[in-house]
Amino acid sequence: MSYFRAAVDAMTGYIPGEQPKPGTPIIKLNTNENPYPPSPQAMEVLRNLDSEWLRRYPDPFAKDFCCAVSEALSVPADWVIVGNGSDELLNVIIRASAEGSDRKVVYPMPTYVLYRTLAAMQPAKVVEIDYPADFQLPIDELVEARGAVTFIASPNSPSGHLVSLADLRVLAQQLAGILVVDEAYTDFAEYSALPLVQEFENVIILRTLSKGYSLAGLRMGFGIANPQLLAGLFKIKDSYNIDAIATAVGTAAMRDQVYKNACAEKVKKSRTKLAVELKNLGFQVFDSQANFVLVTPPQGNAEQLYLALKARGILVRYFKQVGLENKLRITVGTDEQNQTLIEALVSLM
Repeated sequence: MSYFRAAVDAMTGYIPGEQPKPGTPIIKLNTNENPYPPSPQAMEVLRNLDSEWLRRYPDPFAKDFCCAVSEALSVPADWVIVGNGSDELLNVIIRASAEGSDRKVVYPMPTYVLYRTLAAMQPAKVVEIDYPADFQLPIDELVEARGAVTFIASPNSPSGHLVSLADLRVLAQQLAGILVVDEAYTDFAEYSALPLVQEFENVIILRTLSKGYSLAGLRMGFGIANPQLLAGLFKIKDSYNIDAIATAVGTAAMRDQVYKNACAEKVKKSRTKLAVELKNLGFQVFDSQANFVLVTPPQGNAEQLYLALKARGILVRYFKQVGLENKLRITVGTDEQNQTLIEALVSLM
């Protein structure tokens, strides 16, 4: 006898990247955290925590944070929905829109595998469409799949490539269901798909404070879409899904765009330098618009290098899945962390 639904028994759970205990002497380049600290303004809010925030229920819509998003991104505050990380919003979207084999979840692969896990939880049928070698968006195949919801990560993980705005626009025009543009890494990219939410009622842009804002431990993300689309999602989200501390700290971070942008520029410069040094060692390095690089070692011995680096106190990400067996995803760290990585690779190779 099982205590769970058949879909839960059959599914494979999502496996996050390894998280060593705080204070562990390790260089952590496996889960795409920002190597720089959060905004000083956000930390000041945390230091001045008011106990009243804990005694009372929080604002169920995190309206202060929505106003901060409105100011920073020039969108109406009522076009914003806030989640416990953008992962919660992915879950809310699937729960609201997808079901069984008639209302499918569609996305190109390889990409963020949590989409698959969340669809299996619903359950909803998944259609995975392979990216071609050049990572051009397979628009015709995505449209033909007729998804109730179609996910496009841009920049994508683990490839790091940025989907063209023209391709996303064509896709939005042709889809009957929801188009979710997952922009977790947009703070490190050349451009955003944000203009599309003004053009198309079926488009929602998702963002997170985990990457560009150095607040992965806070668990805060948000979506931007036409209020008519958001109305269905508000029915599904938990009543008090964002705690008062996250709202206050996240609002301060969102209002400190100068600091966030300065950190993002440092990451982008380090990304360029790291890519050059890896290429000099013989790695194939895919062009990246995110805070990581996807690489193929010269001998293709990705798993062996992953384990050898781990033994030396350096964590990178290895995916044991089709098409990625010979590749590593490496988060861009500080220049000092990146240099330690390069020195370790030189000694191992």
